[in-house]
Amino acid sequence: MTQSDNFEVAAGNAKPEIASFEDQEKGLVARFHHALHTTPALVPLIVLLAAVVVFGLILGSKFFSPFAMTLILQQVQIVGIVAAAQSLVILTAGIDLSVGAIAVISSVVMGQFTFRYGVPPVVSIACGLAFGTAIGALNGWLIARMKLPPFIVTLGMWQIVLAANFLYSANETIRSQDIAKQAPLLQLLGAKFKVGGAVFTLGVVLMIVLVLTLAYVLKHTAWGRHVYAVGDDPEAAELSGVNVKKVLISVYALAGLICAFAGWALIGRIGSVSPTSGQLLNIESITAVVIGGISLFGGRGSILGTMFGALIVGVFTLGLRLSGADAQWTFLLIGALIIAAVAVDQWIRKVAS
Repeated sequence: MTQSDNFEVAAGNAKPEIASFEDQEKGLVARFHHALHTTPALVPLIVLLAAVVVFGLILGSKFFSPFAMTLILQQVQIVGIVAAAQSLVILTAGIDLSVGAIAVISSVVMGQFTFRYGVPPVVSIACGLAFGTAIGALNGWLIARMKLPPFIVTLGMWQIVLAANFLYSANETIRSQDIAKQAPLLQLLGAKFKVGGAVFTLGVVLMIVLVLTLAYVLKHTAWGRHVYAVGDDPEAAELSGVNVKKVLISVYALAGLICAFAGWALIGRIGSVSPTSGQLLNIESITAVVIGGISLFGGRGSILGTMFGALIVGVFTLGLRLSGADAQWTFLLIGALIIAAVAVDQWIRKVAS
């Protein structure tokens, strides 16, 4: 037997070192990437703070006043609430193009039930919330049970709900004066209160409480972990014992309920019940979600980032308006932020893989 065939001799002559790997976590770029990967809301937070600082330096006290700061919150409250609903859906690797229509028709149901049928406002509000939840649940059922693509389902539902909204309301607006006189509860979320020199509304409070509650639920409950698991890999989640269909239906139903709350807040914001309001909420909510760092591929992101994304849009809008710039610059910069946000998400995924 030759020495090369003697495995014991060969093993004895082998180096004792089994394997060695270079430390990939060294370096500033690697540490920064790790921070972005573990804290998705970090990028939108940095952009938000940078925007506030830049506009603050340009505009001074005109921008940094308590009134201006809280005005941003008032302007983004509806988008922030709808974007919270959109975040849940996108975390499951889906999308909901009907969120704006659900919010508007929920507000129309609240108003029409009160003024057309004489239903007590509290019951009308409950009916509007239930109606929004039912539409969301139907979206979820079609996607989870019928295996239809979320884009197609919600695009069709957007058209259906939008048409039903105009047909049911006869394209009539319920005036603010009539609501204030006969059913002020419908305008409750538009009620203002002062804290020092800052002016808040109950709608702003609702947005903040909703985002914080959802952030806790997504991070610390089994349902929240299932949402991320379904968005990351539905097949693997199902093999792990997650009821994927049930999770999807619950996500879309909850999104419908949140949009119905946005419809209630919309009445408080504009004062009236108008079937033509909130037409861009679907696009604005997706914008806030994408800028907020939630991946369109699902399974990654933070709902706090979504609120930061909505605030970024609000800061740019108010800052450019106060500086006297053309309104088109707002759309230009927001469009650039959307592309940059997706590019950062792709970079994080590529490096992480």
